[in-house]
Amino acid sequence: MLDGLPQEPSALLQWSWSEIEPFYRDLLNRPLSSATVHEFLADWTRLSDLLEEMENRLHLATVLNTADQGAEQRYRAYLEEIQPGAMEGEQKLKEKLLASGVEPAGFDLPLRKMRTEAAIFRQANVPLAAQEQALAIQFNKVVSAQTVEWEGQEVTIPQLRPVYQEADRGRRERAWMLAARRQLADREAINGLWQQFLSLRRQMAENAGFPDYRAFCWQQRLRFDYTPEDCFRFHRAIEEVVVPAAARLYERRRRLLGVKTLRPWDLDVDPLGRPPLRPFQRVEELQQGASAIFHRVDPRLGGYFDLMAREGLLDLANRKNKGPGAFCTAFPASRRPFIFQNAVGLHDDVQTLLHESGHAFHLFERLHLPYFQQRQVGAEFNEVASMAMEFLAMPYLAAEAGGFYSPAEAARARIEHLEKSLLFWPYMAVVDAFQHWVYENPDRAMEPHHCDAQWAALWNRFMVGVDWSGLEEVMMTGWQRKHHIHLWPFYYVEYGLAQLGAVQIWGNALSDQSGAVTSYCRALALGGTVPLPRLYETAGARLAFDSETLGRAVRLMEETIRSLEEA
Repeated sequence: MLDGLPQEPSALLQWSWSEIEPFYRDLLNRPLSSATVHEFLADWTRLSDLLEEMENRLHLATVLNTADQGAEQRYRAYLEEIQPGAMEGEQKLKEKLLASGVEPAGFDLPLRKMRTEAAIFRQANVPLAAQEQALAIQFNKVVSAQTVEWEGQEVTIPQLRPVYQEADRGRRERAWMLAARRQLADREAINGLWQQFLSLRRQMAENAGFPDYRAFCWQQRLRFDYTPEDCFRFHRAIEEVVVPAAARLYERRRRLLGVKTLRPWDLDVDPLGRPPLRPFQRVEELQQGASAIFHRVDPRLGGYFDLMAREGLLDLANRKNKGPGAFCTAFPASRRPFIFQNAVGLHDDVQTLLHESGHAFHLFERLHLPYFQQRQVGAEFNEVASMAMEFLAMPYLAAEAGGFYSPAEAARARIEHLEKSLLFWPYMAVVDAFQHWVYENPDRAMEPHHCDAQWAALWNRFMVGVDWSGLEEVMMTGWQRKHHIHLWPFYYVEYGLAQLGAVQIWGNALSDQSGAVTSYCRALALGGTVPLPRLYETAGARLAFDSETLGRAVRLMEETIRSLEEA
């Protein structure tokens, strides 16, 4: 056993590499055989869990308050002083296990992943990874500092979102334009960071012996079950099946609003002139409603959420200097998740919390697996866990079922969710296709104006139905405002694939809610012990890229929207 490791993960936050390194040396010096492998893996898991939690807690502190210089310095120190040694230590332990020839039961897929990771590891990439994460800190600081003055008050860009739902079209336009001008003011700063990101990534791929960064990243993301060509096939299916459906939705909205053309500030307002859905005023109300919903979905899942609320593992409200977006991170040594969000009182915030809670439930459900390698799951199924939860929770949005709304408001919220889910696929295709272009054409992509032109071309291909005339500069720089492109390259097609899986699970739930939830939880509990298609199959879905499967999902969604509108 690794005597001397702290029992409380928080104690590790003060440790230096010189204090951590002996534990790696201890594991490396042990004899390894079928008789000793389980103790070896258990101790390796304990050490890796502590270090992962250390990194995640230090990173979280930088986004909870991007103006906290101390938090930034502590995270930078980790990246520069501890992460390089830990990465090298993990690599040596992988090589040790692989060289031993020992293959523990239930470890086939983890061993395949380990072989891939060991094969692409290069010591020269360790400091580059730290530089990449340091650039991510700078990107988050730029975005989180974006505020504007609105009606005499300084507000963040997300805090303007409720205005986009108001009936006054001129007021919506003023707010939207104010946000757009503020974001464009950081155009050069983001361009500068972008060029540094690309240079680092090209060097990483070259160091690892790959012809381009996409080939390297495909292995780094352990994508064994699909190829770039599958992604292109998915894009074509979206263009064939979803883009026409999206055009129908936009045209209906334009007609109901009675406007000549649909403008970007017309996309969030209720087309029938009803007041905006305001499910909560305080985040405590958001927590309470979400808890009631989860208990209706499954009491065990509700219990997980209540535990997180009791232990302060939810930070949901938007505020100045809080990093952008929403995510669920893991504290594996503490056996807990943490949810980060920027809620401002919208129905989207409800959907976001349902989504991130699905990630949290996934972590809880796979904690029974003894080794961290078995608990590692690709984003393609991680996102099924989150997106399927959004759909599985839909029957309980009404207050009478524990949620937030009257029955009519709940139906309206379901329609909004289904419409936004449909409209998401074309946007996902833009983001994913853009990234393929970037890393297929790295020299051109180094010049941001080429990126602007390519984004505009893809936007015009997939995003039909909204009039951007006079707003071309805002439209073509949309790639700057999608943080996945900058911080997590090639992490976006997963959302599209997962949403297709989630819609299939929801389709099952329409005839058997309890059975669908049971299959969903059973798949979550498999962790990373089986291939991706098997995870989908266990959950009651199929990993798919084709027009036929996508078409069935779109028809179900459109039919449900129509039936809810009629009701």
